[in-house]
Amino acid sequence: MEAKIGISRLDTEQRIPVTLDQAAARYVKEKGKIDSPSLKNDISMLKPAIAVIGSLTLDEINNETVKPFIDFRLKQRLKKKTINYTLGLVRTICNLAADEWRFENGLTWLEKAPKITLLDEDDKRPPRPITWNEQEKLLQQLPEHLRNMVLFDLNTGLREDVVCSLRWDWELKINLHPNLPVSVFVIPRVNVKGRKSERIVVCNSVAQSIVESQRGLHSEAVFTYWRPRKGEDKVDLKHQPVNFINNTAWQKGVKRAGVEDLHVHDLRHTVGMRLRLTGVGERTQDVILWHSNKSMNSHYAIAQLREIYDALEGIARPGHEEETLNLHAMIRQAQIRAVGKVTQKSRSNKKAA
Repeated sequence: MEAKIGISRLDTEQRIPVTLDQAAARYVKEKGKIDSPSLKNDISMLKPAIAVIGSLTLDEINNETVKPFIDFRLKQRLKKKTINYTLGLVRTICNLAADEWRFENGLTWLEKAPKITLLDEDDKRPPRPITWNEQEKLLQQLPEHLRNMVLFDLNTGLREDVVCSLRWDWELKINLHPNLPVSVFVIPRVNVKGRKSERIVVCNSVAQSIVESQRGLHSEAVFTYWRPRKGEDKVDLKHQPVNFINNTAWQKGVKRAGVEDLHVHDLRHTVGMRLRLTGVGERTQDVILWHSNKSMNSHYAIAQLREIYDALEGIARPGHEEETLNLHAMIRQAQIRAVGKVTQKSRSNKKAA
């Protein structure tokens, strides 16, 4: 709830103290009015900061006073990128307070925004694409419903949440080649990161076979699992939608397959690497992986869909890039060892916002 700031008797040349808690409440309220897609995440990131430094007034915020929050989050073993996200939000709030938010007397809430120094993100985890051999071992260790989802992801490059939320009413059947009907899913803006526009998913032959194997199991969700459901006097077996790929079965599966350092998002990295290794152009990669591209047309012609299909069909089965992927894995292991040896750098080496 937004805190009220008493300004009715404010002197024409005076600012009254505004806390970070109060300023954050206004920030959340304004983002809520425009239905910002990042609002939920911003609230989640701001809560720990408010708990530790929310009582600070905006003019008290600086590198020294935010340090207790940074130390608190580091003790929770959070990545520095995550901590920097919150520091960036604090910076944004202070900038708004210094530039846009004003009292009734016309003065801004803050005379000058502080310069908040971000942490050097030296603990970043390098991407971890998998080889075809690792893919085979992983699929063997997963239950059928997860195996289908992972294989679908490895042939489309989708984010985990999109795979889990895929719906039958998003599907269109299009003949991209003679006698070749292909499923194309049109993903609504609300399910797209950033919500800027709808996006498409074109199924190659492997993804198409998975879609067909799922057809008829559930009236709405494409990906489901077979779950006992207790009734009043009996137990029914019913397909239920899957909410996450990264669940207990996934974690056990990657461990048994010997790839316990694999994250679900690495499946997406794998698709990106395989597309590059098969010579797919950067623009087509951007369309497939939904990378931001201001010049990209959101209306897809049949020729464009064929181009996407052919690119994805090129990574449907093992190629000749095994040595390259193995080399990348070796490089990544060296990066991990290096990251483990990195210590916190001096303040002079940190990035400033």
